[in-house]
Amino acid sequence: MERTEFDFNKLKGRIKEKLNTQENFAKELNISVPSLIKKLNNKSQFTQTEINKARIILDISDVELNKYFFSEKS
Repeated sequence: MERTEFDFNKLKGRIKEKLNTQENFAKELNISVPSLIKKLNNKSQFTQTEINKARIILDISDVELNKYFFSEKS
């Protein structure tokens, strides 16, 4: 069974807009930069806790959450 790949371009844009760099975002999320890169490249998945924390850090509403974390790559 193939794993769904997500499009994180909108999330990457929001990270840049709010925190300037992925390094800053990783620090805020309390994960390593390589770990964040893996998640953004669909090599590993964001945990529920990380998604909840990211939502607060990046000021993403519940309604918008799917656009940032669950948009499938086309």
